[in-house]
Amino acid sequence: MCRRPIIPGLELGAILGLGASRGRDKLTLITSPRIHDFGAWLEQLIAESTGKEGKGIIPVDREPVGDPSVYGDDRLFVYIRLESEYDADQDTAVEALEDAGQPVIRILIADVYDLGGEIFRWEFATAVAGSILGINPFDQPDVEASKIATRKLTTEYEQTGALPPETPIWQHNGVQLFTNEENASELSGSTLAEYLRSHLDRIAPGDYAALLAYVQMTPEHEGVLTDIRRTIRDRTKAATCLGFGPRFLHSTGQAYKGGPNSGVILQITCEDAADLLVPGQTYTFGTVKAAQARGDFEVLAERGRRALRVHLGSDVDAGLDELREAIETALA
Repeated sequence: MCRRPIIPGLELGAILGLGASRGRDKLTLITSPRIHDFGAWLEQLIAESTGKEGKGIIPVDREPVGDPSVYGDDRLFVYIRLESEYDADQDTAVEALEDAGQPVIRILIADVYDLGGEIFRWEFATAVAGSILGINPFDQPDVEASKIATRKLTTEYEQTGALPPETPIWQHNGVQLFTNEENASELSGSTLAEYLRSHLDRIAPGDYAALLAYVQMTPEHEGVLTDIRRTIRDRTKAATCLGFGPRFLHSTGQAYKGGPNSGVILQITCEDAADLLVPGQTYTFGTVKAAQARGDFEVLAERGRRALRVHLGSDVDAGLDELREAIETALA
């Protein structure tokens, strides 16, 4: 009897699509240290291609691997392991996940030059997964919604010299909280930690938490935000995502707005220490960034997302430290 060969992209796509349709829609990427940036490419491919029409696969990239006890039953793990340079601690952690009954896909790569083949495999697989989910994986309808909202804000700036005024729901020592009326009605508190507790208490089983940070992407800032991710995951068992804005708008931003309404979102903004005028325009790059953050938040709110924006003010480092401490207190 002749057996047909397995097509790697088809097999992977079937697992992704069927897993997501059965509740394991948080695709958690674990990559060998040398190729960790491949996760960022996969994050964009998967989120932008599948996150629409209220469906989708939520990619979870660069979340530290934890003890099996901190995960729910909504995960599908993929371990992309570079055979020529792997991490023994990572291997041990992945084995613990397997022993605990978590589904883990192992993909072995002999050499970094084999990443080209992996790109094709994942593109094929994503198209297959999209077909199983019943969506078109070749468009990004909700990315445009943020662009439209941003252009509206920058146009108003050109006409009036300022972005539309906002009223915070809470403020103290330069830190402010903003959200829309519907979200505000579900939040309460007198301190930052209390407001964050009421926001994060909205995380239910099967939800994910997303940190959307419009701050400079530095190792130090990523370190603090990773600490926050770990705290949220360990205390709630929710998958956590981290995106630096406005970069994430063209990747995971599609899934946050168009995918399943299972995200509890914390947007983080700040004042710019240095700013430059956009050539040929009356506004600065900082104004554009602020408009992008506000425009995206506006669309998230319109889509009924559970979203809160924390504005750190001008001292970003101190603000991030305060945010980390407040979340630790909130989830203690």
